[in-house]
Formats: sequence, structure tokens, C-alpha cells
Amino acid sequence: MSDKLTHIDADGNARMVDVSDKNVTRRTATAGCSVIMQAETIALIRDGALKKGDVLSIARLAGILGAKKTSELIPLCHPLLINKVDVELTVDESRNAVGIAATVRVDGKTGVEMEALTAATVAALTVYDMVKAVDRGTTITDVRLLHKAGGKSGTYEAE
Repeated sequence: MSDKLTHIDADGNARMVDVSDKNVTRRTATAGCSVIMQAETIALIRDGALKKGDVLSIARLAGILGAKKTSELIPLCHPLLINKVDVELTVDESRNAVGIAATVRVDGKTGVEMEALTAATVAALTVYDMVKAVDRGTTITDVRLLHKAGGKSGTYEAE
């Protein structure tokens, strides 16, 4: 792990990293999280019985939009020309959860970890928004980077 924070200058001020001299490479990142809720709420999602509509389809679209808007939300992120965003949502009745995995790919000079994390969390927030009327105890958990490839730092795989 680096002992230098790249978004802080020598005087301790926040700064955007200069990527001008970096090479363009294929970069991919996958982030995931879970949305835990009551069994009755999972059944409503599974059966398409929530008044707000198809939870999984709407959350998938929200996640894709989140990835595309990351640089507008995270102050020091570079705007990227994203090649692909894939947001997978799965109902896991054994855990009373919706599992979310978001993968983002770009050919660029900087990584897409923040875009993948944003996609996963925006999808999770959308699931929450759609079920909150019936289950205010819904919890978003385990937000984390699962995989990263490309660039100078190479590949990362979560344990």
C-alpha cells in the first residue's frame, strides 16, 4: 500500500491527479454490495408486486446512470468515456437479500473503481427507495471493490 495520498499536494491541499503522462490501457473494476431486507419484502420483489414497479430493472438502470455520473458526484474523479457498465442484481432468498455486482470497463488513463462502486451503491439505494414503504429496516451492507484490472498497479482480487 502506498504511503502517499495521490489527491493531496505537498501543502496538504486536495488536488486532481494529473494523468497526462499515463498510457491508455484497458481498465476494468467490479464492485459489489448487498441489500438485506425482510423475507416478505424479498417475496414482493420476486413476485413483481411492489407498487413502484420492477425493482431489479429500475435499480439496474440507476446503477448504470450512477457509473456515468461518478465524476459529477465525487469531486476529484476524472470524467471517463466508459465503454461498458454491467449491473447484475440477484435475489438471494436464503439471505433475504438482493446481491449487486457492478462491472465497469474503459480504455483510459485512470481506473474505474469509483465508477463501479458508484454503480453498485446507486443500484442499492434505488432498491432501498423502492422498498422503503414496506420495509424501513432494509440495510445496505458489504460495499466493496471485488476486482480491478489494468493500469500500472495491475490486478486486485478481493478475498
